[in-house]
Formats: sequence, C-alpha cells, structure tokens
Amino acid sequence: MSNLLFVVAPTDFRDEELFVPRREVEAAGHQVTIASTRAGTCIGVHDATVQATLALAAVEPRDFDGVIFVGGAGARVLFDDPDAHRIAQALHATGRLVAAICVAPTILARARLLAGRRATAFSSSLPALSAAGAVLSDGDVVVDGTLVTASGPAHARRFGREIVRILGARRVDQGELTGHAAPSRV
Repeated sequence: MSNLLFVVAPTDFRDEELFVPRREVEAAGHQVTIASTRAGTCIGVHDATVQATLALAAVEPRDFDGVIFVGGAGARVLFDDPDAHRIAQALHATGRLVAAICVAPTILARARLLAGRRATAFSSSLPALSAAGAVLSDGDVVVDGTLVTASGPAHARRFGREIVRILGARRVDQGELTGHAAPSRV
C-alpha cells in the first residue's frame, strides 16, 4: 500500500480535516506519517493533539506516495513555507498524489501547481487560487488528475474517499495488482 504524508500546522489545524481523511486512508491499508513545521505535538482548533514525527525540512519526497495538506486557521503558516512548496512540487512533478483541504489549497496555489487546473477551497482562499490561475470549481471536492482539493471540514470524509479511490485506481492502472494485495509505490 501507499505511504502518505499528512502535513498539519503546529497549532490550529482543523481536527476533522486530519482525522477523518486519515481514518479513510488507514482503513484502506495505507500508511500515514504526520509532518509539521517542527516535529512534536501539534494542537488542533478543537484541542485534539497529534504527534508530528517529521519536520517539513527533513521530509524526503521520494519516500512518499502522496501528500495531504490539512487546513484550519493555522495552515496560514504553510502558505509560503519553502519546504511545503518543495514537497508538493516534487510529488506533483512525478505524478504522485497532492491534496489539500479548506484553506490549504492556497499552499498549492503559491507553489504554482494550480495554473489551468480545476480546484476548490474554503471561500476565503478562492481569490488566491484564482490569482494563481486555477479554474475554480463549485464542487465541494474536486479531482484534477492527481490533484485533489476540498472546500472544508464538512467534506473531509469524501475528500479521504477520493484520495483512496485515486490511489487504488493508480495501482490498478500501473498493473501492480493482480487479484491479491500487493505492495505498491504510486
């Protein structure tokens, strides 16, 4: 199965935008690693905590099959983070999954990944996406190739399910599954 990197802000990430999609991808057998601007305890807007085992500066994109950027007010510290951009750009350049929910699609916009691509985000982030050349969609979860964006926490479950669907489809497309659960690299 795939090894996915979830990126959260050190404080004020949106709890359900991490835990709901994480539950979906783990239930499908994928591995999850949490990263933030620093390793250690990260605190959500509803006071949930999660341990970031990696600082973004230490992330080697080649070790992951996809990256998911979690939204929430704290995600603003990631909008212009050079390591967040480096990770997203490297994974995108190799055709791997890049996903963001709520305000986090702004990270993708500022990393120059959304020009000409269909995307959505929380309403306050739509101008940043538009300025970056994204084709704004009124869908709550938008898939454009291996880019997945979602508008907010109410759509976290569908966001997670779309991630799982894309990872599954890519494994089948690459001929790596032949009727049994085989390890894959996306």
